[in-house]
Amino acid sequence: MDIIVLKPSATEDDIRHIVKKLESKGLKANISKGTERTIIGVIGDTSRVSEDEENAIKAIEAVESVTRIIKPYKLASREFKKDDTVINVRGIPIGGKKVQVVAGPCAVENRTIVLNIAEKVKAAGASFFRGGAFKPRTSPYSFQGLGVEGLKILAEARELTGLPIVTELMDPRDIDVVAEYADVIQIGARNMQNFRLLLEVGQTDKPVLLKRGLSATIKEWLMAAEYIMSKGNQNVILCERGIRTFETATRNTLDLSAVPLLKELTHLPVVVDPSHGVGKWNLVIPMSRAAVAAGADGLLIEVHTNPEEALSDGEQSIKPDVFKQLMEEIRPIAEALGRTV
Repeated sequence: MDIIVLKPSATEDDIRHIVKKLESKGLKANISKGTERTIIGVIGDTSRVSEDEENAIKAIEAVESVTRIIKPYKLASREFKKDDTVINVRGIPIGGKKVQVVAGPCAVENRTIVLNIAEKVKAAGASFFRGGAFKPRTSPYSFQGLGVEGLKILAEARELTGLPIVTELMDPRDIDVVAEYADVIQIGARNMQNFRLLLEVGQTDKPVLLKRGLSATIKEWLMAAEYIMSKGNQNVILCERGIRTFETATRNTLDLSAVPLLKELTHLPVVVDPSHGVGKWNLVIPMSRAAVAAGADGLLIEVHTNPEEALSDGEQSIKPDVFKQLMEEIRPIAEALGRTV
């Protein structure tokens, strides 16, 4: 008893009655109201619900059907929601017909560089601007970001260009200040299974871009999304950024097969980060083309005006003129699939 579909005639009183019954059994309800049907997703250990108790729910006049979801991820599953989720960020839809491109430097280094890059990626057609104010690094001696000062610079870039901001949250203690400045909160690969952090962003109303863990399976990734959604935040965007394999020629192995597979398993938008996926700037354009062809809803691209001097990930950052070329090359591929860029 994981999905309860109500009849079109169901009233608010009917919904409250069903929710009360579920709560009496120690379960929670996630209510999704569509144009024709209201669906109640049942959250909790439904294995304890007996057949007789399930039949009692089916007997309620307002109930059209009751279905059990076998998959451990319920709210993220395609069974829970048949239609693709489209997330609106400042009027820009992620998961719709348009392939959205998020571009910007890996790290916020200083105001001049960031504003310059923001103007250039905006002119080339980017829909979002990205940059790390808090930077998780493998080495504690590497540049760790500017913190709140970096967030303020990102906000200035948004004011200058109109591009919504995507930036990473690392610590639950920073959630309020990051949510104040960011339009989309990014959860990095190293924090994909930081469950305390996932539960915290699940209580915000900010869209969350959830990157795949370094060696995470698809199931583990979707279960991480479930943590966020179980707290009420349904605006989760999945980001494939490459996984760790035995191959050392590239930074990671970009698993583009994950894109069509996720499209079958979940209703959530799926974007691809080819920059981290390959770690080499000259491979970013071909993998971006491939990601769009595979059905990705968006791309995350690292762009820097002077990669040689970048404080973070210069090797995988492309220059603004190369980013403009990337936008031109993915456009006909998107159009061939009935989409736009």
